[in-house]
Amino acid sequence: MSMELFNGKVLPIEISDELKKSFIDYSMSVIVSRALPDVRDGLKPVHRRILYAMNELGMHPNKGYSKSARLVGDCMGKFHPHGDSSIYDAAVRLAQNFSSRYPLIDGHGNFGSIDGDSAAAMRYTEMKMAPLATYMLADIDKDTVNFSPNYDEREKEPDVLPAKFPNLLVNGSSGIAVGMATNIPPHNLGEVIDGVVYLMDSEDNEDGAPRPGIRDLMKFIKGPDFPTGAQIMGTEGIISAYTTGRGSIKVRAKANIEKIEKNGKMQIVVTEIPYVVNKSRLIEKIAELVQEKKIEGITDLRDETTMKGIRIVIELRRDVTPQVILNQLYKHTQMEDSFGINMLALVDNTPKVLNLQEILEYFIKHQKEVIVRRSRFELKKAEDEAHIVEGLRKALDYIDEVIEIIRSSKDDDIAKAKLILRFDFSDRQAQAIMDMRLKRLTGLEREKLDAQYQRLMDEIAYLTAVLNSDKMVRGIIKTELKEIRDKFADPRRSEITFDATKMEIEDLIADEDVVITVTHRGYIKRLPLNTYHSQRRGGRGVNGMSTGENDFVESLFIASTHHHILFFTSRGKVYRLRAHEIPEASRTAKGTAIVNLLSLAQDEKVTATIAVKEFKDQFNLLTATKNGIVKKTSLQDYDTKRSDGLIALTLDENDELIGVRLTKQDDDVVIATRLGLAIRFSEEDVRAMGRTARGVRGISLRKDDYVIAMDVVDKTASDLELLTVTENGFAKRSELSEFRIQGRGGKGIIGHRVTSKTGPLAAVKVVTADQELMVITDEGIVIRQEVSGISVQGRSAQGVTAMRTGESKVVAVAKFVSKEEE
Repeated sequence: MSMELFNGKVLPIEISDELKKSFIDYSMSVIVSRALPDVRDGLKPVHRRILYAMNELGMHPNKGYSKSARLVGDCMGKFHPHGDSSIYDAAVRLAQNFSSRYPLIDGHGNFGSIDGDSAAAMRYTEMKMAPLATYMLADIDKDTVNFSPNYDEREKEPDVLPAKFPNLLVNGSSGIAVGMATNIPPHNLGEVIDGVVYLMDSEDNEDGAPRPGIRDLMKFIKGPDFPTGAQIMGTEGIISAYTTGRGSIKVRAKANIEKIEKNGKMQIVVTEIPYVVNKSRLIEKIAELVQEKKIEGITDLRDETTMKGIRIVIELRRDVTPQVILNQLYKHTQMEDSFGINMLALVDNTPKVLNLQEILEYFIKHQKEVIVRRSRFELKKAEDEAHIVEGLRKALDYIDEVIEIIRSSKDDDIAKAKLILRFDFSDRQAQAIMDMRLKRLTGLEREKLDAQYQRLMDEIAYLTAVLNSDKMVRGIIKTELKEIRDKFADPRRSEITFDATKMEIEDLIADEDVVITVTHRGYIKRLPLNTYHSQRRGGRGVNGMSTGENDFVESLFIASTHHHILFFTSRGKVYRLRAHEIPEASRTAKGTAIVNLLSLAQDEKVTATIAVKEFKDQFNLLTATKNGIVKKTSLQDYDTKRSDGLIALTLDENDELIGVRLTKQDDDVVIATRLGLAIRFSEEDVRAMGRTARGVRGISLRKDDYVIAMDVVDKTASDLELLTVTENGFAKRSELSEFRIQGRGGKGIIGHRVTSKTGPLAAVKVVTADQELMVITDEGIVIRQEVSGISVQGRSAQGVTAMRTGESKVVAVAKFVSKEEE
């Protein structure tokens, strides 16, 4: 900069002060003149200038299309001295039906796509105002808004548009200023207008009723309504945004699960996607997840979108659960997206975060001002016209004399002066008469003038009444709003689900039956139930896992992947996992060390397990120990997520838990011992105890005998049998009626005759004939067969061979699964 500007002087300035001042000036310029919309018309300066320039150029809906370049040039040259691309991009967005809920520009040509394609160059495309946009500019020529000089003071531009509808809510707005940003979602025009009318109706109430609140307005304005449709999950974020001006909502793609007729496979068809999500990138992301095997089960992915609407087709494998795949897509792609709402707008050129009611009230205030200013303009115009008509009526009474004065005068000024002097005309009346040709003056009709005068006087009276009545002003606003609603309102596109479905991990995992095994040395694994196929009685089974030296299978059970698995340990504690949290392994794999999944202490081992779907208070948990102690506790007492476990029961020295079962208050209990004895007693004989209690005796044991199994008899079920399996693979079914109900603590009766041939009793289960049996040996050999294949024998029989175990293969566990559960 030339030193001459400072007269040769150097002025020292603190750079921090200069930066602070300059940056504040810059930031305020961005906030007010570029990035934030005005609360009254919902437009940023560039959009306002585009619409005003279109109005000035006559690019109205009833006219033909004009080149976009014509608009951009005119807008840039007169009102918006910035880059032509910024003006064109803003105009294109106003024309895109996937960006604007109600486009204000009617575009002709390539205006881009939801795939992110750019619009054609402005020299190719054409545009004009959309019909709704005319209501943004209606009555702008009637002094309804203030005008200011443009950037070079050669033109005038409006500070705000009349905006006959609440465009800020209807089309929304987004922009990043300096240190602040706005993100207002679009809404349904009909709902917003209904909300405004309701709010204005409350002003008309004269009974002192309280003003409506946000909840009252939400009966009309349900929530955002995006141009791309989709589902809004829950109302919590909407309520927060409408109450405080800030909130976040989850928007989820609309998808249907359909069956393909030609091959019977299932497919997911996506017909609506969240707002501002790029469709092509969404499809690319799905393909990427499939390629990386983060989502498995998708066999084909196609984009079948047409002019009629979006259609993304995702074909699935036969063996997958479609809802699980859909949930995974919601979780890992923008098929579910968050929309952060920040309703920041300019109020008197000052940025302010507004709630729903404030936005509507500022709009109503603006409309009142527009109606009042329009009425004043029209009143003045009507009064001026009535004044002229009044003069013409008077002139008509003396038409011959008036004509004579005009003809006899040397010039117009003399004639005008004579008319004023003779008839007491005002200067404007006399000038109006002088401006009329004599032919027209002589052709004036009394009836027409009188009718015109009366119409003008009625109009004057009406406009005067409007200006003196706030209620009439509100009535006009409501009438005009209803006219717009009736003409442009359409059905809601975005469906709102009133229960926000928070995605749980279980939603991403198929609910299927699995087999879980636990070994003596503490290895655990999970694998699908269909890994093991059913065999006939006496089969040898298949290798179920590879056990290490001095290790063998101790527990096998079936559960759903969504079940909670309770692990009871040798220290009387209980731990909890979801079944799907247990790593899946191959049929012959050893599995995962359970200490990597549970926070077990040193020398603490799992001794019993149970699968629980829900922790309901109508269920009890019944435990049985090796020494014959039983305890009943409410299932809810075990509902814990503590990683360090929970005390489950108090164990005697040299005792351990061998079985856990759910009961329904009125079941019977069956306990069996290694030497083949069994006792059946009523659950009511065992009183409910606290979680940490020891329990009571369930069976009296002989020397060298101990409890190996416990099960529950549902007395409401029919055709129940007691199935017993020995360590050498002998099994039988016995009628439960053979096991009479005894008192708790008795010695029991023979339930299975054990010999050196059969080996000791290994497992007992209450079954029905339509169930299946799974048996696993200590070496990991598994056999699965139908229970109906096991013969029915008396309780003192030794059974038949269910599995050929060989001399060294001892049955460790038997478990049974109902066919219906698969």
